[in-house]
Order: sequence, then structure tokens, then C-alpha cells
Amino acid sequence: MNKRIFVEKRELFDVESPKIFNEIKQVVPGVSRVKLYNIYDVFGLDETDLNKVMNATFVDPVTDIVHHQNPATHTFFAMEFLPGQYDQRADSAEQCIALLTNATHAKVRSGRLIDLEGVTATELEKVKSLLINKVESHEKNLEVLEYPAVETPHDVATHDGFTNWDADELKKFYTQHGFAFGLDDLEHIQRYFQTENRNPTETELKVLDTYWSDHCRHTTFETELTDISFEGAFKSTLEAIFNDYLEKRKFLVREQKPISLMDLATVCARYFYKTGKLQNLVVSDEINACTVTIDVEYDGKKEPWYLLFKNETHNHPTEIEPFGGASTCLGGAIRDPLSGRSFVYQAMRLTGAADVLEPIENTLPGKLPQRTITKQAANGYSSYGNQIGLATTQVSEIYHDGYKAKRMEVGFVVGAAPIDWVKREQPKEGDIVIILGGATGRDGVGGATGSSKEQDESSIHTMSSEVQKGNAVEERKIQRLFRKPEVTTMIKKSNDFGAGGGSVAIGEIAPSIEVNLDVLPLKYEGLNGTELAISESQERMAVVIAAADKEKFIAACNAENIVAVEVAKVTDNGRMQMYWRGNKIVDLSREFLDTNGCPKKQNATVNHLQNIKNETAEFTEADFLTALADKNVASKKGLIEMFDSSVGGTTVAMPLGGKYQLTEMEGSVQTLPVLGAKNIETVSLASWGYDAGTSSDNSMIGAANAVVESVAKIVAMGGRYQNIRLSFQEYFEKLGNNPQKWGKPLASLLGAYDAQMKLELAAIGGKDSMSGTFGDINVPPTLISFACADGEKKYIISPEFKKAGNHLYLFEHKPQENGLPNYDALKQVFDFIHEKIKAGNIVSAKTIKEGGVAVALSKMSFGNRLGCNVNYEGEPLAKSIGSIIVESNSEISHSLFKKIGEVANNEELIINNSTFNIQHLLASYTSTFKQLFPTVEPKAEKIELDASLNNTEPSNIIIKKHSITPKVFAPVFPGTNCEFETKNAFRKEGATVTSLPIVNISHQHLEESIDAWVKEISNSQILVLSGGFSAGDEPDGSAKFIVNVLKNEKMKDAVHALLERDGLILGICNGFQALVKSGLLPYGKIQNLDADSPTLAHNAIGRHISQMVTVKVVNDNSPWLKGMKGNSYTIPISHGEGRFVAAKDVLEQLWRKGQIATQYIDHDGNVAHGMPFNPNNSLYGIEGITSECGKIFGRMGHPERYAEGLMKNIPGANYHNIFRNGVEYFK
Repeated sequence: MNKRIFVEKRELFDVESPKIFNEIKQVVPGVSRVKLYNIYDVFGLDETDLNKVMNATFVDPVTDIVHHQNPATHTFFAMEFLPGQYDQRADSAEQCIALLTNATHAKVRSGRLIDLEGVTATELEKVKSLLINKVESHEKNLEVLEYPAVETPHDVATHDGFTNWDADELKKFYTQHGFAFGLDDLEHIQRYFQTENRNPTETELKVLDTYWSDHCRHTTFETELTDISFEGAFKSTLEAIFNDYLEKRKFLVREQKPISLMDLATVCARYFYKTGKLQNLVVSDEINACTVTIDVEYDGKKEPWYLLFKNETHNHPTEIEPFGGASTCLGGAIRDPLSGRSFVYQAMRLTGAADVLEPIENTLPGKLPQRTITKQAANGYSSYGNQIGLATTQVSEIYHDGYKAKRMEVGFVVGAAPIDWVKREQPKEGDIVIILGGATGRDGVGGATGSSKEQDESSIHTMSSEVQKGNAVEERKIQRLFRKPEVTTMIKKSNDFGAGGGSVAIGEIAPSIEVNLDVLPLKYEGLNGTELAISESQERMAVVIAAADKEKFIAACNAENIVAVEVAKVTDNGRMQMYWRGNKIVDLSREFLDTNGCPKKQNATVNHLQNIKNETAEFTEADFLTALADKNVASKKGLIEMFDSSVGGTTVAMPLGGKYQLTEMEGSVQTLPVLGAKNIETVSLASWGYDAGTSSDNSMIGAANAVVESVAKIVAMGGRYQNIRLSFQEYFEKLGNNPQKWGKPLASLLGAYDAQMKLELAAIGGKDSMSGTFGDINVPPTLISFACADGEKKYIISPEFKKAGNHLYLFEHKPQENGLPNYDALKQVFDFIHEKIKAGNIVSAKTIKEGGVAVALSKMSFGNRLGCNVNYEGEPLAKSIGSIIVESNSEISHSLFKKIGEVANNEELIINNSTFNIQHLLASYTSTFKQLFPTVEPKAEKIELDASLNNTEPSNIIIKKHSITPKVFAPVFPGTNCEFETKNAFRKEGATVTSLPIVNISHQHLEESIDAWVKEISNSQILVLSGGFSAGDEPDGSAKFIVNVLKNEKMKDAVHALLERDGLILGICNGFQALVKSGLLPYGKIQNLDADSPTLAHNAIGRHISQMVTVKVVNDNSPWLKGMKGNSYTIPISHGEGRFVAAKDVLEQLWRKGQIATQYIDHDGNVAHGMPFNPNNSLYGIEGITSECGKIFGRMGHPERYAEGLMKNIPGANYHNIFRNGVEYFK
């Protein structure tokens, strides 16, 4: 049976329709109403099974209304993903159906119905254009109910006559196929196949186009620069730097190597490595990420580890499909260090946009609106990071008109692993290649070549297959797998599936390889051999292992719910060969592949450099407020909070610090992710540096300043600058054959070279993207410096003012006459600051940038609302990269520091005798993005209960004596991402903890998995449901997958038996959602719900929120909370659906029975009813509740993420140790 259902959110829970209404209002001001319905087309499910899964999978009886006919009553249209695009909602629905029925072949397609009032037929087309991105979606025909037919692919064609074509025929062929490589490369290919005495297959040409793309082989950066000239006012400076570069090449015996942008970008690392100043660099032909060795200190011992970091761009895909492009930007960044067998635990996000506040009608033809790109990209990146469980603790967006040419989307990640967990060996004949992870689809076909091309107006309509689709749930499984040394030590070499797909990931993993494309697991049928070879479908990894380890390795993958198959054999014939349908469709010599096409040569002229424009506003109140409201200065709190910043339990400093969580951190700081450790002292620090305005004027100075800025931020957080290693991100316009355009990246790299040599710090990696052009618009010359260093937790500081009476000092950086940084002064200052931090004198530090001293002081003041009294002789609003303000608890003396004032115990900034109220400054600082990235819910519902009725009708809580060490079972669902820190919290208290993932890669695996879980629960005293995103919180609702598992009859009986024998259950965040939606809370048993049941709904603000909150224990009728009543705890939260909602009479009943356990409170201890203290607008401030018997406790907050020394920039952050209570109950 095939069936279509429409699901409507009840008005109280409908946060999506108002958001869409506000978007449409931008283009159709007359729209009066918008209503969104989710559509599910279900295929191959009989009526009995459909009824069984209806309320568990598609409809939440508390929040939803189901319709079996089109419910639209006005103007309407529907939309759905294009066939072949990954649909997480449909995928999760199919998994839920398989859990509750035997219908393993049922299929689902999802869509959305938009019902509109006040829209004309002409305006309707505008709305469709706004909401339907043709790269991924199309309008859905509601007259048709059928699953898209699968076409049988044709055999791979051979280009007959290719080797005999003359120059004109070859050029015509080149133009028709739109290759990313050059015509000279095609001529090179023709000559090769002439020597092979055959014509190429279609697949071979596509593989070569991919393999040799700028994205995969950095052809622009590898181009030989044959005639370099310097002109203009900076000629002598450029020549001096360039001559020094030539001397270093000579020292390194590289004079016979071509001079290129790549050589210039890497020569410093080569030089420092050879001279012994880069001894911890790990050099290997396998490494996909920058890798150094460090000592990790934890629990009183030290251990050698690898520290890996990587920056990744997805500019092109994010420009045309923002959600998918940004999500896979992060997914791709993660996979690089992950392929090095490290656990990725730390992230930053840096993006570039044009005017995101401009009217939508100003959008260029062939482009998406800037605000649409920015919002959807933020949703995509945060969705992926939040689901996979990666703490993103630095989020920034740069605004410059040049990014209208193409968006900048950059992710930076850090991973780590013990050295003895990683084995690196050369593949040898007889070894096999295993592909593991996600299935192969049409998404990402041509991504590498597409991102290497210049974009035009037609791009957005012709590139639907080029954008990869992310599946964070799948990549999380690989992270878990690679956190097992018994698995990682079987791997000789690993490569992730990024640009180029299998042709690159498998093709380059060994010099000689034979690939069988027929065995690839598929998302759907109908892919041809060429698509299989170059598909960039995400979350896949290729690993080389010994043939003898095959069964053991695949079994380990299956145990983590990962599909793994042998896809290739290592041979010794010097060729890459691919087979499909038994036919050899690729047969290329390694020697030819490694030519990377024709050698490229180019002239370069640097003549674009100008003196830096120093247009400083006068220091008036109006100009001060204008500076604070500037897009590149203003608060982005509403954007930053979308990203989970505390997951993993390693966050040393939250992105926003101070009592009021308003002072942005200088960068990102996390402890190393040591499994099972109680106290980790070693941290990794990360930061970025770049200023688009400076770089537009002078890309040489801009790049040098970028290095200085990134290093200064590390120092300002407590890092030692000598520990820093760098990685660069270059992003420039399409250079073509124009020598002047080539001069821009050349000048940038010379500036960065000078900074590296003078600071004696090396860039050990990087990423280039050289296609930032749209018509006559170009991105600004962009060289971002990312800095990463290891450090010590005890020395980490944050920039918010700490205490009234503390002294304020300024180091004012004065550049050299040529505009380049004063490196000697900077090095002195960096060392001095670090020594004074270690001595306990300097307690906060802030780097200065846009808005100068005045803006820096403001930002330092906002976090704790402490003022200052400052006298400064310079221009208070002048940009000054490299300058630093420090707060010291004692007088300090250094010739490069000048005392400028003191911290004051009031809410006023006094600068040069002018007084500014902090609240007034904050109003300007927070106003710019309040519509685009709101920080306040549209309406805060408020319910008050009679305090005197609390706990007046409690149940009789029976406490039994057990005198045992309890066993805790922590099941892992698809999407669980807090299991490691949750298990560690129990282990610290002496419990025995076990954990098993559910395995649903086949029905048999699922049955065996359920049986294994039932056995674990039967042998345990505590069941804990950790936080995460159950199957991505799909279909449209949190914890549905978990609830479906709990409703399995075997599981249901096991959970009830656990409670009957006095067992305990804890649910945190996603686990709390599961407890509520299964009936375990507040009812104490698994049961079906009705429209009057309590629920946890979408946050009232309509987005994910990550921040710190203060909660108060108002009842302790539970072993989990005994003895804690009246205590307050400041803990992290991070969720999108944490709003506890129930009818007032239900709330009163919970209140009387003492089941309302914890409430959000404000700074004065009062119940909080909305933002910022109650971030989801939970009714009556409810953060957690218990069952009547007290044995079940669920909450939204994450106490397991806190440990001593974490969240250092949040005053009062502390540990709510419910885990000790749970363990002690049984002792």
C-alpha cells in the first residue's frame, strides 16, 4: 500500500511557520498568513503496519495533527528533494519503521506543503523562488503518489576516434564537455592514449578531470612562476623578502624545483624542520592533516600523543546549496584528521559574506540572497557539528562586499590520538582496501571539478549533483570505531572520501590498485560506473589492511553499526584499474596519473599594493556607538549559540564569557580527549587571523598581520607562542593568465613568509581555493592564518574584566616603516605576557582590531558588566592589529607596556574623561543582528504556580539497601554523542559501565542487538540514556528512534523489570526527551501518550541553543538528587527541543507530587520564564523532572560535561554530581 499523510504542528508548538512567514515577508510584504505541513509519502507498508508506526514515527500525538488529504485552504505549493539527494528525514523514518515492523523494504519520501494567504499568483512565483533551491529541491506534484523510478544505467561508453582527432576536433570536444582541466591537458591525455593504442572511456576522462582538478591537485599553486616582477612603493620590501626566500631554497637544495606559490607556502616549514626548529613535526606520505607530537599530561602522568589540525573550505557548494555545503564543509574537515585515526574534538568556524542585511531584491541574478546563504549555512554547519558531537567554540563571520562573488565557508578542526594507537605502513601486494561508512549516491558527483571553476549566473541551476550531502550520524560511528586501538592498529593506511570520491580516495591509497565498483553499498540503484567512480558521497573511509585481518576488521565495523566491504586489492603492476559490471572501465598508469596534467607556467607581477588606509572616526559617542554596531564588530551571540560548544566535556572556555555571557573568547581552548581520565591538564588552543579591509589595500601586509593576529590571540588566552604551528587558508579570485592577478596571492604569501621567518613559526599545512569570481566581482585577497598550540589548562585566561581595582595596560603595536609588523617588539611582548600569566599577575587579555582600544575595552566590560577608567593618548577607535590590552592584579613593568587605567566596579566606561553607560553601549552592540540572529523568543509563555503547594502530595519513596557496586548500561543509538563523557562521569564515582551501539544494518543484526541490550539491562542496576540527536532528531521530532526502541516488547519488558527490582534510570537532554515521549516520565512506565501528555518541544526561539544556565534543585524526592534541595548549579545546556510544555493542571499535579525537580533561575534566584536564563521558555522554568517513585530522573542540562578547570570564563560554573548519588544509592 502507498499512502500520503500531512502533519501539522499545533499552534503552540509551531515555530517553523512563523520563521517562514518572516522570510516571505521580505519579498511579499502583503502576505498575511503562512502554514507549514510536513508531507510523508510511504510506500510498501500495509495498513496494519502503518497504523502501528503512525504515532511513533510520523506524528507526535501531543504536538501534531495528522491529515490524510491536502489540508491547504488557500494558495499553496509543495516541495521535495530532488531524486538522488540525501533526505535525512526519510532515512530516519525508514529506520523507525524497520524497528517496529518487519517491513525492511518500506520506502519514504518527505516534503513540505506551504499554505499562504494574501499572495497573488505573481507573488507566489517569488515565494517559490525564495524557498525552493533548485540545486537540491523541486516543486512537488501532489497529484502523483509514486516512488521515483530507477533507470537502468547504460554501459560506460568509449570515446571512439579520440586518439585520431585533430586540434579543432579536440577543441570542440573540450568545449562540449566543460572540463575543469585545460585544453593542453586534454592534448596531453590524447598523447598518452596514443601510446596505449586505444581510446579512453568516458569514466577515464571524468576521473582525470577530477584527479587533476585544482581542488585535488592544487594546480594553480603548483604552477611554475617563470617571470616575477615587483613594482610600486613596496618594490624594495618585496624584493628583500623574495631574495630571502631564494636563499632558503638554496640552503634546502631546491634550486632545481620550480618556483611556485606552493613552494613559497611550504619553504618555511622545510627550513625550520631541517634546522631543528620544528622537531615535533610528523612527516608522512599518508597524513591528510597537519600533525605534530606533544606530551599529554593527565592524572599525574605524561603520554606521547599526535595532535592533528586541519582547515577546510566549501565555498562553492555553500554558495549554491548553503545547508549541504556548510554541513559537509565541517564533515570534510573532520574526516581528514579522522583518517589519521585521531578523535576530532574541537572546531572553529570562520565565514565570509557580503551585506547580509541588504534587501532581498538586491540579490544578483543567478545568486541566492546573502541572508539566505548565511542563515542556511549556519544551520547546516551547526546541524552537522551538533549531531556528530563536536564542540565548536569559536564562530565568526567576516563581512566584505567582495564575498558577494562567492561565499567563504571555512571549518577548522583539531583531533588527537595516542601515538601507539596509530600504525603507518606502505601498502604491499596482496593487501586489501576496505570501504566503510556511508553508502554511495549521486550527491557530490563533479564536486571537485565544480569547485575549481568560476561561477556564473547559470551555475545554481546546473550543479544539482555537485553538492555533497552530509550524514553526521554515520560519521559519528566512524569516530567511535577509530577510538578503538585494537581497530586502528590493523590499519596500514587510510584515506577519506572527499573531493574526487573513490577515484581519489581509493585510487591514490596505493601505487597499484584494482577496484571493484560493483560491491559499493548504494543509497539507491541506477548509478552508472562513472558516477560510482567519482561520487563524493560523504562519511566514507578507505583503509588498507592485511588480507588476513579482513574478517576481524569487518566484524569490528559491523559492531559499530557500520557497513564495510572489500572494494579493492593492492597489486604491483603500476596501474589504477576499476571494474564495473565485469568490465574494465579505468586502466591508467600511475606514472601518467602522477603527472597531474601538463606542467603550467605563468608570469606574475605585484603592482597592486597600496598604503593602508587609516580612516579613523573622531571619538564621539555617536561614532563609538556606530563602531560597536558595525557588522564586523557587533555581537553575533544569536549565531554563536547555534553551535554546541560544550559537547565532549573538554571545553576550557565557552565562546561567550562572564556572568552575562557576552564577552567573546579570543579563540578556542579544549582539553585533550583522554578516555577515562579524571583530570586532564594539557589543552589545545586554536585561533585565526585575517582582516579583509587591510588585505584589500595591501595583501602583503594583510597576510603578515593575519599571522600576527592569530599568534597574539593564542598568547592572550595563555598560550606560549613558541608552541604554535600554523595552517593557512588562501582564497582568491580566478587568476586566469593575468600576471597582475597572480601577483595578489604571491604578495600575500611573501607577507606570510616574512612573518613566519621573523617569528620562527611555520605553516605546516593549508588549503587553497582559487575560484572566487562572479562576473566582474572578486573576493578580497584572503589569506587566513590559523594557529594551533598545546598548552596548560591552569594558565588559560579569558578577556572579560575580572575585578574592580585591577590595572589595565596597553601594548600599542607600531608597525615598521614599510607597514609590516614589528616582530622584535611582538616577540618580547608575547613572552612577557606568558610569564606574567604564569605568575598569576595577568588575569585577562584582549587583542585589538576593528574599533581600536575603545571597542576592545567595551567587549572586555560586557561579560561581567564591570566598567573602567582609562586615559589613552592615541585615537581610541583606530584599528590596531597586534596591540593588546591586559588586566593585571598588580603593577607590572615593561618598556613596551603603558598603564592606561583601572577596572571599575560600576557599569560605566570612562575613556579620556568621556563617560559611557555599559547598557547604552550594549544596546548598540547587540542591535545589528537582532532580526537575522535573534537572541529573544518572539513570545515568552509564563505560568506561575503556588509555591506553597510544592511537594504537598509526595509519593512514598522506598529506599532499599543493596551494598553493591552498581553496573551502568549506556546504550548508544544512532545520533548519541555524549556517551563518552556520561560513562566517564559514572566511572569516576566507581561504577562499572558498559555500552553497546544498536546495530540495524540488517533485520538480523537488529534482532541480535535488541537481545544483547535486553541482556545488558537485565544485568545492570542503572540505565542511562545519554544526550545526542536520535537519528538526527528525525522525522521532525526529538528521540523518536529511541522511543521506538523502548517500545519494542522485549525492551519494554526489560526496562519495566529493571524498575521493579529497584533499578534507576537517568536521561540527559535527548535521553530526557526519550523518557518523556515514551511515558517513563512522568508516568513511571512505557505507555502511549495522548494530546494532554507533557512533552518537550522546540525551543520557543526556534533554533538550537548552547550556553550556560543556572538551575536550582527544588525537590529531592529521588536517589539522584537526595540532599541537594535548595542548591544551585551552573551547568551547560545544548539543545533544540528542550521546552517542557504541559497543561496547567498537569503542571500543578507534578508540583504537588514533588516531581518538578530542577528549575532555571535568574541571577537573583527567581524562576526564569524566558531568555536568557530559561533558554527554551520551558513552562514554569522546568529543567528536569522525576517519576513519582523517584527512580527515574530526566533533565535537559549536561552536568556530565563539566569537570574542574573547564568553563573557566563562566563565574560560578560548578558540578552537579548526580552521578555520585546514583552510584552511592547502591553502595
